[in-house]
Amino acid sequence: MLGLSVPDWIVLFAYFAGTVGLGLWTLRKVKSSGDYFMGGRRFGKLLMVAQAFGVGTHTDQPVSVSGAAYTNGLAGIWYQWIYLFATPFFWLVAPIYRRLRYVTMADFFEFRYGKGIAMLYTFVGMLYFAMNMGVMLKGTGVTVEGLTGGVLREEWVIVIATVLFVSYGLAGGIIAAVYTDLIQGILILILSFMLIPFALKAGGGLQRMAEGLPDHMFSLVAPSEVTLWFIIAAVVNGLVHVVVLPHHMAIGGAGKSEIASRSGWTYGNFLKRFATAGWAFTGVFAAFLIPGLADADRELAFGLIARELLPTGFVGLMFAAMIAAVMSTCDAFMVHASALYTQNFHKRFVRRELTEEETLKIARIAGFGIVVGGLVFAYGFPTVVDGIKEAWKVTAYMGVAFWMGILWRRANHWGAICSAVAMFLAGSVSDYLLGWSFAAQVTLYIPVGFFVCVLVSLLTRPEDERKMDEFYLLLDTPVGFEKRLHAKGVRIVLEGHTEAAGSAEREGQAAARHREDGLILVDALDLLRGRRRFSWQRYKVDLIGFAAACGLAAATIGVVWLVAGLAR
Repeated sequence: MLGLSVPDWIVLFAYFAGTVGLGLWTLRKVKSSGDYFMGGRRFGKLLMVAQAFGVGTHTDQPVSVSGAAYTNGLAGIWYQWIYLFATPFFWLVAPIYRRLRYVTMADFFEFRYGKGIAMLYTFVGMLYFAMNMGVMLKGTGVTVEGLTGGVLREEWVIVIATVLFVSYGLAGGIIAAVYTDLIQGILILILSFMLIPFALKAGGGLQRMAEGLPDHMFSLVAPSEVTLWFIIAAVVNGLVHVVVLPHHMAIGGAGKSEIASRSGWTYGNFLKRFATAGWAFTGVFAAFLIPGLADADRELAFGLIARELLPTGFVGLMFAAMIAAVMSTCDAFMVHASALYTQNFHKRFVRRELTEEETLKIARIAGFGIVVGGLVFAYGFPTVVDGIKEAWKVTAYMGVAFWMGILWRRANHWGAICSAVAMFLAGSVSDYLLGWSFAAQVTLYIPVGFFVCVLVSLLTRPEDERKMDEFYLLLDTPVGFEKRLHAKGVRIVLEGHTEAAGSAEREGQAAARHREDGLILVDALDLLRGRRRFSWQRYKVDLIGFAAACGLAAATIGVVWLVAGLAR
């Protein structure tokens, strides 16, 4: 039965029916485009954590990490741990997204720099969504093909997964994505560690497998491919580009409060960092249990070891978990891509005035179009890792403009555009003409981007002062105090639901509590120049949360290092 037993099919059917039913149930919650794109900004901590974990975790990741670990050892973990050191910064960046009250990342570039660079970002963002959908669908297809012994071909799996997430994602929008992420996140965690006890039993224990593998297989730095230089370059590139990933405006900005947005984006991603360790160890164990895979076939390792070790019924659960991982992200990506097109292209150049019904219709059509583009990439990328690296570079070209736009008021649209073009040229020449490694490319184009942005901004006219005043006033106004913005005539793209103070007395108490609630990234240059005095009360939420997240990142590395040490 297509490589699966009857119990496996029962598990699969129950999962598919439940997930699609839950997704369609959310259709009644969608009353406007704000609901469809951002859930009305009414998600609490639990759903924000589920969204960040579910959307940020997809099938190409266990495939690429376990495949890289199959040949490079535990160092393969860095294909996803490049964001480990960036994760504490999510605590600092999430309230920036929430206070700006934008719908898409292209809104950020339009209101900060102007329509020209917003259009550039809209193109890059939709390209990123299509590329990543392709990578995720390919990762799912490769794994399920291995899981079923080649009976279910990669091409068919891609089509099946696409039909499933499109069926409810087009109906319920981001609300459907978030509610299904809560269930799918549990399955993803199961997927991440399900194989380890079976592998330890089959291999005779951790130390026995370590004796049969090269020493570097239990090191976090590999002698080739995932070298220390690669790790450092990938981490820096990740910190630059992760803030402009087009879905992160919703991941960090759909919460009903700033603390919900901070907690969701930060700790949802720490769950993913934890899960990544399971994928890496699975790849190492696969190198012992199913040796002999060529480098070109290493991404089959996850599916093959699952087929070898899992008993009847568990194969169906693994299959469901793999489909859950791709559906939890692709449905959200489809919605975020439709928001980019609808808000930042259609309403700008096709028809400015649209009813809510027309907006939803166009958004659903645009989302389907992006999915078609994803299918093209799914059948076009030779390997999952190749697709991941290309996606890393595409978004990094816009990352410099985001960081400079927050940190430096003087940064202007000419500096932002020129930095993106300069980084693209540097990356393309060093890659396609000179044949440099990924690490060497990053070492070139990141410094070039910052240098060009600063130089061109200083040589050209600054942005309009009134526009800058409104932008930074948004950043200085905590969530729940939109009355201040209304009073000064500042445009709010989507206010959404907030945890309002309520009575005048409670509102006064909240105002007193938040009057010093500053964002250290926004004030960084003023603090360094002495234009603003440091205040613990003003930045304590930023600093305490950031320190706690840094400690958790260090603890995550420490746990993996200690477990790996047991094998030496």
